[in-house]
Amino acid sequence: MSEQLGAERADRPALTRGRIVDAAVRLVDEQGLAALSMRHLGAELGVEAMALYRHINGREDLLEAMVDALTSRLHLTDDWDLGPEDGWQAYLQKLAHTVRELAYDHPELFPLLVTRHPAAPWLRPPLRSLEVVEDFLTALTGRGFSDDQAVAAYRTFSSFLIGQLLLAVAQRGSIAMAGEEVLDEGGASSPNTTTSLDDFPLVKRLEGKLSEDHADEEFERTLEDLLERIDAEVSR
Repeated sequence: MSEQLGAERADRPALTRGRIVDAAVRLVDEQGLAALSMRHLGAELGVEAMALYRHINGREDLLEAMVDALTSRLHLTDDWDLGPEDGWQAYLQKLAHTVRELAYDHPELFPLLVTRHPAAPWLRPPLRSLEVVEDFLTALTGRGFSDDQAVAAYRTFSSFLIGQLLLAVAQRGSIAMAGEEVLDEGGASSPNTTTSLDDFPLVKRLEGKLSEDHADEEFERTLEDLLERIDAEVSR
């Protein structure tokens, strides 16, 4: 029996910080943030929970590492074939769709990107990566924006992304939003309550329309409005 266990351990990939973080992201994607505990994560990796602490310095470290892993997937302009004829509008559209894809792929984790501590206290998420912010500002100032205009565009753009995508992932069934993080042991759960609509006749009558999902269309329409607004500011 011990020989069999030894053979299984020999076949198992070495436990590394990157492997732990990747497994944590997969676990949350599949089962929700509430399912993430060191015991559960250890079981997914085939190790005891204590073995994880050789690579992860507790709860905050793991959450930060997961956020960093996701933000590192945002590709910069070096990876984008925008073409010489494309201006800043093409860049912002590409970045917006890239961030939206990240949010849709990881709806349980995306709220963490906009609530975790940024790389610098004055940076707005979800572009908390200094590399991404540097790329953003470089792309705009290299396309005719002044410093003030580039900073204003960054603030407007990041606010747009936060608002639109948090609503979108919530509509798509995100289980644990910010403030509901559960990582370690404990049996806490959110109350399952049902509210009668009888006292809200208009809400009840329009329930079908209110429950329709137009997130993608609203995203595109609002993005176009935002680009026109920035264009008007830059053209002054």
